[in-house]
Amino acid sequence: MYRYFIVGLMGVVSAWAQLIPAGQPVPKTVKLPVVFLNGYEYDCGSASFSKAFGIADQVLQANGQVSLFFNYCSVSGSPSIEDLGVAFGAFLSSLRYSDGQPVDRVDIVAHSLGGLIVRSYLSGKVAATGVFNPPAATHIRKIIFVATPHFGTGIGLPFGNTLTNELSSGSRFLFDLATWNQGTDDLRGVDAIAIIGNGGTGRATTDGFDDGVIALTSASLGFYMPGRTRVVPFCHVDGGGLVSFAGYCSFNALGIAVVRSATQDPARIILSFLNDTADWQNIGGAAEQNPLLSANGGLYVTVRSANDTSLQADSISAASSSGKTKQLNLPSNDVGYTDMFPAGQLMFTAAAGAVHVTQPLMLPAGTVDPIVLKPGPTIARVLPAAASVFPLSVAPGMIVAVYGISLAAQTAQVQGLPLPLQLSDAQVLLGGTPIALFYASSSQVNALIPESASGLVKLGIHNAGGSHTVNVLVEAAVPAIFTQDQSGKGAAAAINAKNNVLVTSGNPVHAGEYLELFVTGLGLTMNRNGLDFANQQPTVTIAGKDCPVTYAGRAPGFSGLDQINCVVPAGVSGDAAIVVTSGSRISNVATVAVQ
Repeated sequence: MYRYFIVGLMGVVSAWAQLIPAGQPVPKTVKLPVVFLNGYEYDCGSASFSKAFGIADQVLQANGQVSLFFNYCSVSGSPSIEDLGVAFGAFLSSLRYSDGQPVDRVDIVAHSLGGLIVRSYLSGKVAATGVFNPPAATHIRKIIFVATPHFGTGIGLPFGNTLTNELSSGSRFLFDLATWNQGTDDLRGVDAIAIIGNGGTGRATTDGFDDGVIALTSASLGFYMPGRTRVVPFCHVDGGGLVSFAGYCSFNALGIAVVRSATQDPARIILSFLNDTADWQNIGGAAEQNPLLSANGGLYVTVRSANDTSLQADSISAASSSGKTKQLNLPSNDVGYTDMFPAGQLMFTAAAGAVHVTQPLMLPAGTVDPIVLKPGPTIARVLPAAASVFPLSVAPGMIVAVYGISLAAQTAQVQGLPLPLQLSDAQVLLGGTPIALFYASSSQVNALIPESASGLVKLGIHNAGGSHTVNVLVEAAVPAIFTQDQSGKGAAAAINAKNNVLVTSGNPVHAGEYLELFVTGLGLTMNRNGLDFANQQPTVTIAGKDCPVTYAGRAPGFSGLDQINCVVPAGVSGDAAIVVTSGSRISNVATVAVQ
């Protein structure tokens, strides 16, 4: 009887957890479906799931998960990666469960080119240079990038076409993708890791620094977040083919994405990450402990004029503090690159016609850093003025801090209302229109995002020395808590409503008392009875317990400053963590003294 029960159970499992053919309904399971995307195929006619991923579907089936396959070769014509990103978005939108309901979220495993397709989809990149239309919702919970060339490959790819051109190191596509949101790519905040290989022969770069095709710096997710990259001794693809005949991988090399058993390191990492366990953090090696990645970074550099016009570079060089210098590769006089250079303080020198730029910058280890060299102002980040939050988004009606270099000639501060549109010689423009300012200095300008702003917009700084513009993503709400020391950490800027005094260890709040918390980024408001209430109601927790909100909206009389009143929960004491959540966005963690 037991034998028949097991056989029957296996039949049930195989009925609801399997590789689902394209266009077929997706069985509902406890765990989300997993979509696989294949890497570059020299022969699309032979492309298949098993060729790209081995028995990964069977391994996930045993884990109770349904697998789907987005085979980019199914897209007709000679598509660009941007075209494939659009097609992938349509693929996700078409997914339906067996009951007819849309598949709202999926997990992703993407090999090589497949990872760039996912990133192009997330950013909404289109074929026109520097143009993006990101989807309102990503529909992705987790992404596992497997040997994705985030910054290209330096080996000569055969069969030159649109895809291979975009995959090549130094391509404009890769630079734009790496800088689409405030000069970087935050993957829209989607939870992600990378599995990268160092099993190449060393011919492509340096021994131990590549998988035969992709350098470790190019495949690393260090641009997104530290601690998210695992290094394993695999090659980009199975040996025996072109990579072996070219000498990049041995003939018996194992491909990093081809799953042969659930006990292989890449498979174990995939299962752990999808199952929300921490085991993946102890499989393979961390990028931060890799002897080459921990000491080196890569560079992607472009040159622009003082007024932010793209220039054709004649030369770009980098020099380390130890005296090492390197002329960057300039395949089309557009993007200069190198996969490997000592991390640390560097001095860059660039020439582009009559424009000559010399600029010191810090190169982080373990990733490729996309850099814009230009005279005049340069924006580094646009963050909530209260605190740095992730992902990189702002909200309508928010006070933001624009960080960078040469932003204003002198330090200046607002003296009263109305808020000025210029301080010192600096203006901040959103969509080409000047916006209100609070403060300006050489390295920081604080401004107010208009309530009319939404979606991906261009934010620029303009002063006597020139201009610079970046994209910023405006979402419905991006809460950020002000703190007493203005660092975004530690004691929150909050008032004990009982005595209207700042909450400190000497003036704590107690259970049942009202707390007035000051934040920015609650988004649009509606006026009721003389108060501007947030359209999207936030929640507040203190030490993980709900602090029931009685008011959330603009602080009366202060542009861009938001206030949340809530009732302190029982069972909390000491310096307790306080967090604000609005929609899917979570604030920085501050503390509040409770007794």
